[in-house]
Amino acid sequence: MKFSRPAMAAACALAATALVAGCSSSGSPTASASSNQKVTLTFWSWVPNMQKIVDVWNTSHPDIQIKFTEAAGGDAELAKLLTAGKAKDMPDLAQIEYQSLPTMVSNNYLADISSYDASLKSDYPSGIWDQVTLGTSALYGVPQDAAPLAFFYRKDIFKKYNLAVPTTWAQYATEAAQLHKDDPSIYMGDTATTDAGLFAGLTQQAGAQWWSTSGQSWSVGIDSAAAQKVASYWGGLVENHSVDSQTAWTASWDKSFSSGEYASWVSAVWAPGDLVSQAANTSGDWAMAELPQWSAGQSVSGAWGGSATSVTSDSAHPQQAAQFIAWLNQSTQGTALLVSDGSVYPASLTAESSSSLPAQTFMAQSDFYTLAKQYSANTAAATWGPDVDVAYSDFSDDFTSTVTTQSGYLSALSKLQASVVSDMKSTGFTVSGS
Repeated sequence: MKFSRPAMAAACALAATALVAGCSSSGSPTASASSNQKVTLTFWSWVPNMQKIVDVWNTSHPDIQIKFTEAAGGDAELAKLLTAGKAKDMPDLAQIEYQSLPTMVSNNYLADISSYDASLKSDYPSGIWDQVTLGTSALYGVPQDAAPLAFFYRKDIFKKYNLAVPTTWAQYATEAAQLHKDDPSIYMGDTATTDAGLFAGLTQQAGAQWWSTSGQSWSVGIDSAAAQKVASYWGGLVENHSVDSQTAWTASWDKSFSSGEYASWVSAVWAPGDLVSQAANTSGDWAMAELPQWSAGQSVSGAWGGSATSVTSDSAHPQQAAQFIAWLNQSTQGTALLVSDGSVYPASLTAESSSSLPAQTFMAQSDFYTLAKQYSANTAAATWGPDVDVAYSDFSDDFTSTVTTQSGYLSALSKLQASVVSDMKSTGFTVSGS
């Protein structure tokens, strides 16, 4: 499903993300009531157990009450936010993935909260902070979590089949083929091309930049040589049946983890939180290692998701909303609750380095947070464009389960590039080199 952006978005194409904060009219905070006025703020998020976290805030902040609604994650929530934005009916606060922020900003759907939370900047990695400022002096949210990619594997299955943890993608391919040959009922894992976020993160590791800017002009690199390398790699694995090709996030896909059909999962550091529900019976069997590399000796990762908490332009109380956001994502109490109850890997440097982070009990891996911090620091930078919603929606259409050949993956990538460029041009953006 495609969403049209206001014509004024085209005039906002500039700087690091081709978006200028000054172009936003409704995106600046409205006049807020005095900070001691009792208000109730609505909040959408998909973090597990967020209601429990909100309850802690509500108990100690009787004048700023949060009414929480569990939202569908990522792309589904973005679609609802864009629809609600058109109707001027957005919640006061929303969890928004980093790649979706430019889309929300270009629609003027987010408030600039720099006058309230800009002082938090020093507690976040510059690469993550840049994703909520979009290269401007405005602030469109406070980072909540970092989501570097990593390699999750079943220790028991690897031991049974004498597999080594792959350090390169070439080794991964060799072991995947050998494992499925030794036991046709088991795959190394699933293809990385049924989820746009995962595939984008893997191309990011390989050096691809899906969007970039120069002055007032955009470039789209979805079909770049680096992305083609990744598409060709996974297309080859599917073609020779080294990995499974079923669609992710389905009931049968979940069962593949609990039944032991999958020996590993290329995912982000939030994976344990999902495995708890997907494969609770495998607790203690999993371990995390660095993402396989394209060249031996490298230490580069990409990201899959990661999100901020933002104030929408419909909120009449941005100051109070910004106060809650700061508590949730940067305070000792808020971040500890996000980690312990929400299975979130915090973006805050203070929280990330805290010796009091709760143990990762599902993984039973004592160095989990040490490794996660390392992978986060080694994540390649990314710039997200103004139509990620279109790119991800079209990705799902182009990379369907019927794409089972190497050439099919490359064809789908080329088709995706063309559709994104066409969409950007149709909404007034200048796109060079296409």
